[in-house]
Amino acid sequence: MFDYDSELARYHERLRNALDIRPGDHVLDIGCGTGQTTRDAARAASPGTALGVDVSDPMLARARQQAETEGLRNVDFVQADAQAHAFPPEYFSLGVSRFGTMFFSDPIAAFANIGRALRPGARFVQLVWQAADRQEWHTAIRAALSHGHASSTSAPAAVDPFTLADPDVVAGHLTAAGFTAVDVVDVREPVYYGPDAARARAAVLQLWMAKELVTDLDAASAERALDRLGATLEAHDTGDGVWFDSRAWLVIARRL
Repeated sequence: MFDYDSELARYHERLRNALDIRPGDHVLDIGCGTGQTTRDAARAASPGTALGVDVSDPMLARARQQAETEGLRNVDFVQADAQAHAFPPEYFSLGVSRFGTMFFSDPIAAFANIGRALRPGARFVQLVWQAADRQEWHTAIRAALSHGHASSTSAPAAVDPFTLADPDVVAGHLTAAGFTAVDVVDVREPVYYGPDAARARAAVLQLWMAKELVTDLDAASAERALDRLGATLEAHDTGDGVWFDSRAWLVIARRL
């Protein structure tokens, strides 16, 4: 399982600072993955609660296990599509998502459903990726594996991380879904792929982008692609891990 918590460590801190969780809050975490954001929210909100929602059963299993290990009793996780799940109406005082809202089939419907779960005036704070050409992790890894050749396979919407890259689109979706005071802030942080090039390569090859670029290659072409990937990762090894530049939008809106 790819370690998104390590990859996004710098962004995680930026998000935590923006959330301003208060004791007694009830926090809804959309696309929670293995639950790091949810668990942090539960600690900050105590005696309030935090609920993490994701479609991945393996990630949620790890989230529940970690919450139990940490002794958290005010956190819960549910496997569901947040676009359609029946949340308790107007229950949550804060909504949050760390790169978990880019994959909805109908973003307006999804944001409207999330909005119904939030109390009037509650904030919804998200991180979403900016455009692909602003992501060194995307451009450098893709260039290494494709060697300049376009892939014949386009990313399905369910795994396309750039559907909310246009800030006007994000603001429009949220406004149409019943949110107001939408603020979109440019955030730039490096992302982490491992302590060294060898382990970074193993991590990268778990990603859909990498798999779809090498899946149709013959053995010799795949070997050359992996050699190029290794060289790219070596070039980004800082001595304190393998890092790539990236940019995101911090999106904050209020439920009407």
